[in-house]
Amino acid sequence: MNRTDSPGLRVSGLRYRIKGRTLLDNVELSVSPGESVAVTGPSGSGKSTLLMCVLGLIEPQAGTITAGGREITGLRPTQLARVRRKTLGMVFQFGELLPELSPVENVALPILLDGGRHQDAYRRAKELLDELGVPAGSTLTGMLSGGERQRTAVARALITEPDVLLADEPTGSLDPDAKEGVARLLFTTARERGSALLLVTHDLTVAARADRRHELLGGILAEAGAL
Repeated sequence: MNRTDSPGLRVSGLRYRIKGRTLLDNVELSVSPGESVAVTGPSGSGKSTLLMCVLGLIEPQAGTITAGGREITGLRPTQLARVRRKTLGMVFQFGELLPELSPVENVALPILLDGGRHQDAYRRAKELLDELGVPAGSTLTGMLSGGERQRTAVARALITEPDVLLADEPTGSLDPDAKEGVARLLFTTARERGSALLLVTHDLTVAARADRRHELLGGILAEAGAL
């Protein structure tokens, strides 16, 4: 589904402070549909905190976040959960998959949890896994290779056709070949599907694939220039 008419992601005036440390200081960021932005910075600089704020898992002290044309800051938990399921897709560093389920079951889960039809969810999950080169048979997810698990995590993030795709160190635990495949998949898929991709990473070779790179230091997010 092409989402080039979607507003993508907009972060404005975001502030987050904890235990005397300012992790996000008046952060401004916009990611258009089909565009990719990588955020780099040292460990503990607040990169993952930024993603958790966008997901609505951390409440900032100030600022607004708009995803897919809907402001998500200040929503009640039930409203936020609904918007998150329909608007945001998340790829975690270690996949955060259920190893005792098959890849198809893992990928279909977001639709099933939202009350979708079992048959439709499994059909779409199988299509995505086939497209991404993951065996969709009866193999348990825990038996897959690292690269296959990450591709499964990407498929799970994409099954709801999100306006905004988030990725937290998605290649950090992979070998060089698997890292290359997952990075290429993320950036290509976001561009082709018209999702706004926000990725945080320590790996500058992965960040270099993005349309833009920002660096987060001392709570300040600044563009590092076109790469």
